[in-house]
Amino acid sequence: MGQLRSHPPVLLLTAVITRHEAAFAWAQERLIEQWGPIALASPTFAVVETDYYTPTMGPNLGKTFLAFDRPYDPGDVGSTKHQTNDWEAEYAALGRHEESRPLNLDPGYLTSAKVVLSSTKDHAHRIYVGQGMYAEITLFYRHGAWQSHEFTFPDYRRPDYHAFFTACRNHLKLRG
Repeated sequence: MGQLRSHPPVLLLTAVITRHEAAFAWAQERLIEQWGPIALASPTFAVVETDYYTPTMGPNLGKTFLAFDRPYDPGDVGSTKHQTNDWEAEYAALGRHEESRPLNLDPGYLTSAKVVLSSTKDHAHRIYVGQGMYAEITLFYRHGAWQSHEFTFPDYRRPDYHAFFTACRNHLKLRG
């Protein structure tokens, strides 16, 4: 029988999708209050691979990844997704924008071997992690580069995303 051990800390990531600077600032403040200082922030990437969000979020969306410096327990990914869903609803209820969903927060985590995203939706490639939440290994690191699966979202195949995730991976390795 294998010996049980706790998982080493990982790097918490959150993708912030919005077209409103005020929504981004509001979300960033909540995220920092809850999970501590930001270690790395990506540039804002244009959301061009899908129009999935347009009906509820409007056009010309941007996605920014925030990686948090504080060590994170990957076993908390379900409760983290619940928290970000609550913040999305809280911001929408403020009624500051015409869209029904002016803010989307997608948490996940990064290890030296993978990028994991959380979701409220089940699918063949997702694992139930409790509390009504699922997780998937969206990318894996092999032969010095990020690799995708057939189910990996198209934007997560982008080289500019991979460059940011490599910077996050290097940060995690330096942190030890």
